[in-house]
Amino acid sequence: MPKTDVTTAPFAYDGLDRVIHEKARLGLLTSLMAHPKGLAFADLKQLCGLTDGNLSRHLQVLQEAGLVDVIKGYEGNRPHTSCRLTKSGRRRFLDYLAVLEQLVRDAAKAAGTAEKAAGRAEKAAGKDDGAPGRLGIQPV
Repeated sequence: MPKTDVTTAPFAYDGLDRVIHEKARLGLLTSLMAHPKGLAFADLKQLCGLTDGNLSRHLQVLQEAGLVDVIKGYEGNRPHTSCRLTKSGRRRFLDYLAVLEQLVRDAAKAAGTAEKAAGRAEKAAGKDDGAPGRLGIQPV
């Protein structure tokens, strides 16, 4: 997909990777980011509140995208599956977070602008009670 020119489409947020942006996968990547050595399948399942099947499918998508490594082996005589972020997965997740942080800043700025405009409109209409708006922003 071609990148959108940020000057003509500042709210396109091309960096919001659809593979990462899905709720369960976002939770998985966040969990793995907090545990650089990786996590056991059962731990990821519990941390993210997923069923075996859902977790397996989401891990497969992340693995196919090169974001995680899934390591299957044995601990004693019992099968053991663990997962960890790849180096490129860590980088892509950090890049994704940077875009998400920009989105939050833009939304907060837009909300502040909207609150100020609403406050001015209320003041002009004589409805200003001097109380802060919904976002705790005092109208000017």
